[in-house]
Amino acid sequence: MDWGMKNRLSRLIQRDGRALFLPIDHGYFQGPVHRLEQPGKTVEPLLPYADAIMLTRGILRSCIDPFIQKPVILRVSGGTSIIGEDLSNEEVTTSVKEAIRLNASAVSTSIYVGSRYEHQTLMNLSNLVNECEEYGIPVMAVTAVGRELEKREARYLALCCRIAAELGARVVKTYYCEKGFEKVVNGCPVPVVIAGGPKVESELEVFNFVYEAIQKGAIGVNLGRNIWQSDYPVAMIKAIRAIIHEDATPKEAHQIFSDVKSGR
Repeated sequence: MDWGMKNRLSRLIQRDGRALFLPIDHGYFQGPVHRLEQPGKTVEPLLPYADAIMLTRGILRSCIDPFIQKPVILRVSGGTSIIGEDLSNEEVTTSVKEAIRLNASAVSTSIYVGSRYEHQTLMNLSNLVNECEEYGIPVMAVTAVGRELEKREARYLALCCRIAAELGARVVKTYYCEKGFEKVVNGCPVPVVIAGGPKVESELEVFNFVYEAIQKGAIGVNLGRNIWQSDYPVAMIKAIRAIIHEDATPKEAHQIFSDVKSGR
């Protein structure tokens, strides 16, 4: 592995081998998501506790202070919307040259295994890896499932993650599943981070699935809505960071959340 690739990965994945990525790229197909109407304001108080931020070039240019020191994971796939016919009909929307101009530490693209546009999205990933490897830029594959959330089971996720790694992804983002998640991680030879999905009912539920995913081999999270849609987003990200980087239990994380929430 070249020095540039190692350096970029070392900015994303910390010395303890763990990572907390904060995605705010949801608007590329969902528009102004609740509490992400003004992305710059949403993310500003959270950045000190994230290891990297994931977003599109448009939001990076227009909403993020160029003096930030956090590494950027640039979302480079898109071309569909939540009201369109098929979310899987994505293509690469942003060039690698643009990623370099924007000083991205990594780029990300979605793959839709088993979908109508499976081949297209897998070739998006393959071609992106081919080009990014020339410049030492890691590619993170996002194993997307569109509206079909019932696909989030171990056999399917393991298939997606392994294919993404085989095609050259340096990191894979996937969903956590309670049953068999160890098989997902063990079958993927590159680091795995988990997505959050839709906002869940309680903070403790988030802490539990983040903790369990770490115990079963994930290196961290790429978690958005369950942080910035919280009524107490700073408390949430501090608690999740404690699980990832300080080996806090869900109970300990909930205490951190409660303390920060109450101003203690």
